[in-house]
Amino acid sequence: MSKLIVRFLAILGALWLIGMAIVLFAVIRTKGTVPSKTVLEANFDKTFLEELPDTPTARLMSTDRESLRDVVDALDRGASDDRVVGMIARIGAAPMPMAQIQEIRDAVLRFRAHKKFAVAYSETFGEFGPGNGAYYLATAFDKIYLQPSGDVGLTGLIMESPFIKGTLGKLGVTFHGDHRYEYKAALNFYTESKYTDAHKEEMTSIMNSWFNQMKDGICAARQIAPDKFQSIVDAGPYLGKEAVDARLVDGVAYRDEVYGKVKEQAGSGAELLYLDKYLDRAGSPHDHGKKIALVYGVGAVTRGKSDFDPVQGEQTMGSDTVASAIRAAANDEHVKAILFRVDSPGGSYVASDTIWREVVNARKAGKPVIVSMGNLAGSGGYFVAMAADKIVAQPGTITASIGVLGGKMLTSGLWDKVGLSWDEVHQGDKATMFTGTHDYTPAEWGRFEAWLDRVYVDFTGKVADGRRLPKEKVLEIAKGRIWSGQDAKTLGLVDELGGYDTALKVAKKAAGIPESDEVKIVVFPHEKSLWETLIQRNEADNSDKEAAAQTLARILQDVRPIAKELNALGVSNRKDQEDVLRMPEFEIGK
Repeated sequence: MSKLIVRFLAILGALWLIGMAIVLFAVIRTKGTVPSKTVLEANFDKTFLEELPDTPTARLMSTDRESLRDVVDALDRGASDDRVVGMIARIGAAPMPMAQIQEIRDAVLRFRAHKKFAVAYSETFGEFGPGNGAYYLATAFDKIYLQPSGDVGLTGLIMESPFIKGTLGKLGVTFHGDHRYEYKAALNFYTESKYTDAHKEEMTSIMNSWFNQMKDGICAARQIAPDKFQSIVDAGPYLGKEAVDARLVDGVAYRDEVYGKVKEQAGSGAELLYLDKYLDRAGSPHDHGKKIALVYGVGAVTRGKSDFDPVQGEQTMGSDTVASAIRAAANDEHVKAILFRVDSPGGSYVASDTIWREVVNARKAGKPVIVSMGNLAGSGGYFVAMAADKIVAQPGTITASIGVLGGKMLTSGLWDKVGLSWDEVHQGDKATMFTGTHDYTPAEWGRFEAWLDRVYVDFTGKVADGRRLPKEKVLEIAKGRIWSGQDAKTLGLVDELGGYDTALKVAKKAAGIPESDEVKIVVFPHEKSLWETLIQRNEADNSDKEAAAQTLARILQDVRPIAKELNALGVSNRKDQEDVLRMPEFEIGK
């Protein structure tokens, strides 16, 4: 009974805080309209989520975060909106991944293609640090301004990897495992003291591919001769006015000065509007027409439901969640194609195979499946994608890693050092196979190696079938090796280079929809409101649901009078207010 009371009080307190936060947000924010002359304002000095997870904790912790798709949608919507005349963006040195930079960069270039100005300003492109990626993003804009005290850290790329074999040795711990094959380098973290030849080769290949992509983009934007780029990089970093002299930026100016220039360029009466507010007011660019399903596969691949870790801020791609979403989209007669957005380092082989099967089934049902890869689609992240009709990746996407690895930590040496002893009894010849206090027996190691072989044969065979490649070629380019999206396209592992925009065009073509036709993108599974999420958590037992329902009912009773008073005072607009006031009554036990 005491346990139930504690759980009830915990739920009560949490829900009260959540409820009040939601109400205050709902009643204070104003939707408004888009001014007749608008300059979009963006902050690109941060990273963006691929997806806003559909959990209460994630939503509360992500209130100041935008999804990458929302950024792209806002820019694409603004490009065709006559009320929008230009944009200004703050860019710094946030550790934005390469493919994400390219996704936003492409959207800015599409925006400019509609004869609209785009201005970037930065306090610094790296302060005593590199600013290569941020500067590469800034070159998508027609003007770049740098604060006089800032720098341009265009210094070249470096890839560093830690290795803890020595650390583990000091602790008396060793790792015993294996991989398929030499390029499957994740185990090197535990087993090596430096790069192996194969590991160094693939890292160098990725680095050079990224460097060349940056060179092409920067040189085209800033009208720099490609053969001069290396010398420009080698002369960096550039301090303040040096960047102007090198024609890397258009001027040095403080924020207020840059905004003054932008307002002057936009003309009298122009108003600034942040991207998220603009999208909220103007609406998505893909909100009507034939239906295209959007399914997210974000995070490490796991069995069960997708989840969000509030401590690490990371998502998991649950096979139950993603497979059921693809299945639901395939069974929806109104869905013409499925756009599967993948951003994953891999994970469970079994979970990946579950999702792969649903992609196959969707195609059998006559629904084209187009994969759009984000920053990373490696190992299991490639496994879930390889059966799609077409795969689209950014040039900078890290993909493939067609291989498998596994093993265990042997900890007996550590326990000896600290005086901790273990004993055990077991039944079964291989009962000790997964414990860290025993190494593998020859028989156990034989089964472990057979498991690796089975997975590798299955993986490479499905790549050959899905990508319509000779098995011999797959075996040559697999071996656990990662490739840039650009190199993967050359090898036949990817079909097109680009982001959301390119993938949508491919999906429309596969579905027989004319490129000029509008389409409606619908996320599967259905994106629940925060209220729905709170009361429909499957993890809660009946007593928790009853307590939650009673608590939410009390919250609504308390806040409705407050909301009405605020509305009477004109604090919020009527539509937002109605979202709160028209919440349904809760029935106990339902």
